[in-house]
Amino acid sequence: MRIVHTVEFYHPRTGGAQEVVRQLSQLMVQHGHEVTVATTACPERTEKVINGVRIEEFDCRGNAVRGMSGEIERYQKYIIDGGFDVVMSYAAQQWATDALFPVLDQIPCRKVLSPCGFSGLYDPAYRQYFADLPAILRKYDHLIFHSESYRDIEFCRSHGLANMEVIPNGASAEEFSHVDKSFRARHGIAEKALMLLTVGSHTCWKGHTEAIAALAAAKIGPAVLVIIGNTNASLGCLPRDIAQSKWIRLKSLGRKRVLLLDPPRPDVIAAYHAADLFVFPSNIECSPLVLFEAMASRTPFIANDVGNSREIAGWSGSGLILPTHQKPGAPPGYCQCNIADLTRGIEELLADPARRSVMADHGYQAWKERFNWEYLSTRYEAAYQAHAVPSR
Repeated sequence: MRIVHTVEFYHPRTGGAQEVVRQLSQLMVQHGHEVTVATTACPERTEKVINGVRIEEFDCRGNAVRGMSGEIERYQKYIIDGGFDVVMSYAAQQWATDALFPVLDQIPCRKVLSPCGFSGLYDPAYRQYFADLPAILRKYDHLIFHSESYRDIEFCRSHGLANMEVIPNGASAEEFSHVDKSFRARHGIAEKALMLLTVGSHTCWKGHTEAIAALAAAKIGPAVLVIIGNTNASLGCLPRDIAQSKWIRLKSLGRKRVLLLDPPRPDVIAAYHAADLFVFPSNIECSPLVLFEAMASRTPFIANDVGNSREIAGWSGSGLILPTHQKPGAPPGYCQCNIADLTRGIEELLADPARRSVMADHGYQAWKERFNWEYLSTRYEAAYQAHAVPSR
């Protein structure tokens, strides 16, 4: 098949959507398909073919609500006239999906959409967007969701849409099969020290502030919290006086420390393998990849009840889910936990190695059987092939 994946950002940009599309695209190439990713032009991108995946760049920005600008017409024409068998758009509410809505009837190939959560569903600014969306979604041949119960699939069910399938997220067997045991030594973390890990961009919504507060309050003795996030000059989720430091040292931390990193991907994976507990008090998610990556590294997790994290914990048996409430001053749907609940959860799990071991084993087995990209890519492939229109 000739496949085009559309996504707002792609490698070398990092993030959940980028990683899903990267994994699917590269594995589809390995399966013998011709794959192109249509995405935003990126100055740091020096290659137009990466691991067999062709990248077609467009100088576009925005979405249907904020307004779109740039090479929108060139992008629409490229998708219409590209001779593809399948177009799969990943994530709504961004230009690479929204710009195709007006021209869906002109696209001659099979059309697949993975909405990726509908984060603006409760935002008044998006009221008309979601009022118009059911009619638009009926023009797609297939809709792929990551959860049986999250807001995006419930929205579609409420409007009688039937062309739907749930394919969970996952983590790469190729990446996580190699265990690098040098992470602690390379970063000055004692082998016997308790190490907590969280991974997420410095957007103010990934729970970094809450994780630090819980670390400070937890009665766990000397410990290190490693925060891995892509570089953001402001690091708005952290106090200004420490945001540019590698090691965070606050009086409230006592003998505990916080390490800020933005390392290459292999070091991120090494950090998962080195951690005793993955901590994820994020404020909003769809289906967080990081929980599947924790499963792949045999690392139990504690997470907010956001996105389908509760569902992932149920699938895997490897997570503790915290009750959440609407975050004061945040947009609708942005939640947070009580620091006391997070602190208590961290204390309980770190004090019970046997329980963590059982959780780790259950999560790893579930990932190995059902939640690795090598397996999940075959499910996407089957969805693409079901009624693919041959290219002209």
